[in-house]
Amino acid sequence: MNIKKAKEQIKSAMTAYFTKDPLGNYVIPIEKQRPVFLVGPPGIGKTAIMEQIASELGVGLLSYSMTHHTRQSAIGLPYISHKEYGGKEYSVTEYTMSEIIASIYDLMENSGVQEGILFLDEINCVSETLSPLMLQFLQYKVFGRHKIPEGWIVVTAGNPPEYNDSVREFDVVTLDRLKKIDVEPNLDVWKEYAYQSGIHPAVMTFLDIKKSYFYSVETTISGKSFVTPRGWEDLSKMLQLFEKNDLKADEDLVIQYLQNRRIAKEFAVYYDLFMKYKEDYQVGKILQGKADEKIKKRAKDARFDERLSLVGLMLDGVNKAIRGVSEEEAFLRSCMNGIKQFRQTSAVKKNDPKGEMDKVVAREEKMLESAVNSGALSQSDKICRQKTILYLRELSDKIAGEDNAESAFKIVKKDYNAKVKNLSKAADAVKQKLSNMFLFSEEVFGEGQEILIIVTELTANSKSAMFISQYGCPEYFRHNKDLLFYERQNDILKRIEDLGV
Repeated sequence: MNIKKAKEQIKSAMTAYFTKDPLGNYVIPIEKQRPVFLVGPPGIGKTAIMEQIASELGVGLLSYSMTHHTRQSAIGLPYISHKEYGGKEYSVTEYTMSEIIASIYDLMENSGVQEGILFLDEINCVSETLSPLMLQFLQYKVFGRHKIPEGWIVVTAGNPPEYNDSVREFDVVTLDRLKKIDVEPNLDVWKEYAYQSGIHPAVMTFLDIKKSYFYSVETTISGKSFVTPRGWEDLSKMLQLFEKNDLKADEDLVIQYLQNRRIAKEFAVYYDLFMKYKEDYQVGKILQGKADEKIKKRAKDARFDERLSLVGLMLDGVNKAIRGVSEEEAFLRSCMNGIKQFRQTSAVKKNDPKGEMDKVVAREEKMLESAVNSGALSQSDKICRQKTILYLRELSDKIAGEDNAESAFKIVKKDYNAKVKNLSKAADAVKQKLSNMFLFSEEVFGEGQEILIIVTELTANSKSAMFISQYGCPEYFRHNKDLLFYERQNDILKRIEDLGV
């Protein structure tokens, strides 16, 4: 299955495992909870979906790679204790707490989160000395003499043997105690994630042209030659930072992330061409509705691969603006929660509004620290909360001279409403960019498939789809009808072909 379906399967299992009866007991006791065993090629996103699941369920996450663990670090170090049996004292070997289990208790103490996921990566690459103990752990959740805390669920991951020479095949006895999920790379599913993460448009359009390059592992005379989704994502981030700092990205940089020389060379050539298109086409002017006739004529006469690059550039410009609005909305919602807390508490203690706002800020800071310590906070949520805290501090400074709760709240409300008004203006500007992209494409590409690509990509991107459903875009809805008809027609033709008619 693809990584998106795997995430749904794991999240459903976690929800079931976290279910309690009316007395507060877990319906499925810890020893009966089968650990998930997620098997798939390296770089496919196994770790990323665990972070998403923990964040969405609001539980802690502790990740460990098992490749560096020895028997001692996993089960603890031996020490001699003395016990009395039948009136006679004996020396007995006991073990200190496992580093892994101790880390769970540390996370619980630092974050206040009592439930979580213990994610053990590369579980089928454990050392020879540790391998016999894994069956006991997977069945009873015990390392040495110490059990993982109740409320913590085990998820494991590993690579198939063809990708890693260190893989140890699990026997039937071990596999029979696991929920095994096999995952394969899927470009369409990855693109949904890529839009959320702001992957570089050159990567997106290149993979649209060269779909087989999304994931590739080859065995050559000189060793493994490979390209993974992780490689594309890391390369994307580096390209964006190189551009931001006016550094030149070349083939030498690309090969560090795409470790297949042929694919790296092709992408490096394409990237140079893509950046030239970006400069030549002046996409900013297109989205402002100010494209000149020279640009329109070039786009009309361009080959399909150049047109596809232009479509990618326009979509990137629109999607960046949409992400900005989406992030501002999330920020304002977060601020509203803090302002509501301030409103409620200041209504009780009416003569110290600044003190009450400072208490709200302190609570927000504590909640952020707890969320960070839980290991399940996404980078975007972290940034949103940090911005919220900064803004609430600004509001605290603005009401510093007020000794009346009502007058202080009026200042807060006025400031917040100004931000909401600015958000509305920003959304209108993005909506206009969407319209200008469609109007340019209609004039230049006519009834070509470029319009269908634009509509399809806007629909696949959850942020742009949400923006359009909220703010509207007549051009999108007009062409979306054509797209639905086109897809329906293809579906009918495929069914006829399958029937052999």
